[in-house]
Amino acid sequence: MLNKKIIVLFLITLFSLTYTFAQEEEDTTKVENEWGKHHHKFKCDLLSHEFEGSPTVSLEYGFSKMNLNGFGETFAKPNLAEIQLGYTHMDTEDEGILKYKYRYLFLSNFSTDLAGSSGAADIKTDMWRFGFGRSIGYGYQIGSGAIIPYHTYSFEWTQLRLKDDPASQADKSMTDLFNKSFRFGTGFNGGIKFKIIPNIMLDAGYERSIIFPRHLFWKWLGSVVIEGAGQGAIDHFVDKIMDSSPYAVPVVSFVLKNALSYGLYELRREKMNWPFASAPPLSYDQFKIGITFVF
Repeated sequence: MLNKKIIVLFLITLFSLTYTFAQEEEDTTKVENEWGKHHHKFKCDLLSHEFEGSPTVSLEYGFSKMNLNGFGETFAKPNLAEIQLGYTHMDTEDEGILKYKYRYLFLSNFSTDLAGSSGAADIKTDMWRFGFGRSIGYGYQIGSGAIIPYHTYSFEWTQLRLKDDPASQADKSMTDLFNKSFRFGTGFNGGIKFKIIPNIMLDAGYERSIIFPRHLFWKWLGSVVIEGAGQGAIDHFVDKIMDSSPYAVPVVSFVLKNALSYGLYELRREKMNWPFASAPPLSYDQFKIGITFVF
């Protein structure tokens, strides 16, 4: 059953974003982009995110696996359905290399009901989340199409509902930290977008997200600063490669940025705010496929 609180919060966030756009001075100058048509260009700042470009809708479906370090039982594998609303912007760099940016809001449902069969002893779940993400990457223009490897980070708020109680009291104490409560979390996603025809892209990617049992702001901020410094150093390195070997940039950027995120999120499985002492988060991995419409 659809959780009304999740929908209300998502709609409030979406309305707030739309209202902010309405208050911004709109640049109605027509600009030509790689989609082969004109569009209105406008900007706003929301939590240090710049939204700019063509309105975009993405639909995603995925296969997920949940993990909680120290948990003695097994979660049934849920499937994922997700909608994203945002803005896509692409520029042409040296040697025809594309620079891709996608900022978006999203609403997701993870449910074992979407997955079908599961083990009789597995704990079934239903989970709703909403938040915002930022994807960046470099791609190759191929005629009217393109191949774009990318890296995404996201901030999200999640409510988990267990359909089965854990058998042991120790496991129940762990899941009680998440069950039926809103919890903050973060995630990253690495994947490849395929532009096949104007205005439509196909997407395949891997996502790792974590849900915090509680939000320790200063430790979380320290962990984020460490990751941000690492990603910033990679961006600087990629800029230098762009000067000498542009065709290597999409692959190098994709590999380095996602490898750093994957390594840090592996460390955060045991310490949610690594390297600072903290409790293990609820983590979940998913492989996603999707279709994106750019207007």
